[in-house]
Amino acid sequence: MARSKELVPGVGRLSRSQVFVARGLHKGIKKSDTPAAETPAPHVEKSIGGDKNGGKRLVPTTKAPRFYPAEDVRQPKKSRKSPNPPSLRSSITPGTVLILLAGRYRGKRVVFLKQLTSGLLLVTGPFKINGVPLRRVNQAYVIATSTSVDVSAVKIDDKLNDAYFTKTATKGARSAEEEFFEDGKPKAKQPLPESKTADQKEIDNSLIAAIKKTENLSKYLKASWGLSKGQFPHQLVF
Repeated sequence: MARSKELVPGVGRLSRSQVFVARGLHKGIKKSDTPAAETPAPHVEKSIGGDKNGGKRLVPTTKAPRFYPAEDVRQPKKSRKSPNPPSLRSSITPGTVLILLAGRYRGKRVVFLKQLTSGLLLVTGPFKINGVPLRRVNQAYVIATSTSVDVSAVKIDDKLNDAYFTKTATKGARSAEEEFFEDGKPKAKQPLPESKTADQKEIDNSLIAAIKKTENLSKYLKASWGLSKGQFPHQLVF
């Protein structure tokens, strides 16, 4: 990319002196004390036996590849930028009640527990109150309310990370005939591991104990949210 974009043909955004400074030519040539590595010679002379072979022959130092693509393959540009997780909104703190706007549980109210390494939010219903289990959600698809739950007594294990929610790919040995006759049929549902069920119950018990301290908070979490005719979300106070 050019350092000085053209505003119109022949007229750059930066002047000649500004381009000179931007290129850093005023700093001079960089000098290093380490000696430059010697480049190996492209060919090496080797003696060949036989009367009719000439005696000597130039052999390339690096052997050429045996196969090469018939067409030029474009190499992807290497990016030096490392993606950083998005920062958490100031309105979302541990214990904040959020409203889900997308996904299977849209319209449900959930309690925010913590932000994961990927930037996603770890939330739960709790499951015993409104049926929303431990899951990850994007903060772009939630509404933060002014209601909050005291989650200081809730112990969140370190194993509840992004790897905890990844599904294990199971590929069984199946013949082509079995796949043909099972086409269109729903796949067999995999049972939920008992360890995840135990983790859900542990968090639900401590979270429900904190919710019971506030009157009617469990009813508030159980009720689903939606807009009626003539209501606009930007005019509501949550």
